[in-house]
Amino acid sequence: MQTIETYDFSGKKALIRVDFNVPLNEKFEITDDTRMRAALPTIEKVIEKGGSPVIMSHLGRPKNGPEDKFSLKHLVPHLSELLGGRTVKIAPDCIGEETKKIADALQPGEVLILENLRFHGEETKGDAEFARQLSEMGDCWVNDAFGTAHRAHASTAVIAQYFPNDKMFGFLVGSEVASLEKVMKEPQRPFTAIMGGSKVSSKITIIENLLERVDHLIIGGGMTYTFVKSQGGKIGDSICEDDYLDLAKDLMKKAEAKGVQLHFAVDVLEADDFAETANTKVVPANDIEDGWQGLDVGPKTIEKFNKVIGDSKTILWNGPVGVFEMDKFAEGTKAIGAAIVEATQKGAFSLVGGGDSVAAVNKFGIADGVSYISTAGGALLEYLEGKDLPGIAAVRQ
Repeated sequence: MQTIETYDFSGKKALIRVDFNVPLNEKFEITDDTRMRAALPTIEKVIEKGGSPVIMSHLGRPKNGPEDKFSLKHLVPHLSELLGGRTVKIAPDCIGEETKKIADALQPGEVLILENLRFHGEETKGDAEFARQLSEMGDCWVNDAFGTAHRAHASTAVIAQYFPNDKMFGFLVGSEVASLEKVMKEPQRPFTAIMGGSKVSSKITIIENLLERVDHLIIGGGMTYTFVKSQGGKIGDSICEDDYLDLAKDLMKKAEAKGVQLHFAVDVLEADDFAETANTKVVPANDIEDGWQGLDVGPKTIEKFNKVIGDSKTILWNGPVGVFEMDKFAEGTKAIGAAIVEATQKGAFSLVGGGDSVAAVNKFGIADGVSYISTAGGALLEYLEGKDLPGIAAVRQ
């Protein structure tokens, strides 16, 4: 398999699939450029090795062909700025004769962005002819869009067949895959996974897959109360999926059969309102009053979870353990983050993934204290479920 480090880009057009699906405000200004910055090392490597980056991405969900608000032209000034003032050209489309002429005329070091891939319905349908037309814009294909690696779209997977000997991962995808495999395929033990979030239903497959791999599984967030109620506990007005009470019991039995230690809250911070102004008190996790709801873990639980995390050599964190967006209910999630940082300093490998977990890490300013932060959403979740990702398989085949 080719790698971006060893491939000879000299004089070649490198067709790079990135994930520039960034948020824009009403003035078309980028409000968070994290995804663009994540792709810079790959783009810069192609330039450094004498190639011309031809960048392709989607933006938003256009429904009926080209729409100005979804045009990648809005990203050109900022990308130019990120590349140190380098000129960045924008193509009128992502396929077609005019675009191909612009791509063919690129000189080494010049950068071209193709127009939004999703202006063509064939992109999301994984149309082979559309993928072939895209492939004409470059001499090699670099997949650096882990966020879309779970989609078998034309630009993320189908296009690979047109570059049998000239396809590779970009730095972002390469580091995502290496970090995830370090956790899921060859973890140092003890291996602890922390699963938070509000719904058991959205995490069932992940939990089942993790039970095959982990030594400890910490269940936090709103999911807690479905498990507590399944064991006959009182959860007051806490979030709960009554349809999943039997499944919660089954998961606990599976964990026991596989020798996995499940860890739940023993005490929680209950509140009489879902608001910063709510009255609160610490109560046992299985004895929440009617009219009250659990919105964070309590001090005994923090101590219990911290001990498990502190003894771990591999840590996966997906989902907060409380409503951390409100400072009043952020202590548990903040403490989890601090414990992971401390364990990492002692030599553990820690991977944080999922939008809410990443937001928590950023809120508490501990991003530099963990081993790896995954920027992906759906692709990460599908990987944790044990699924093959089309965008990864396409490069490896």
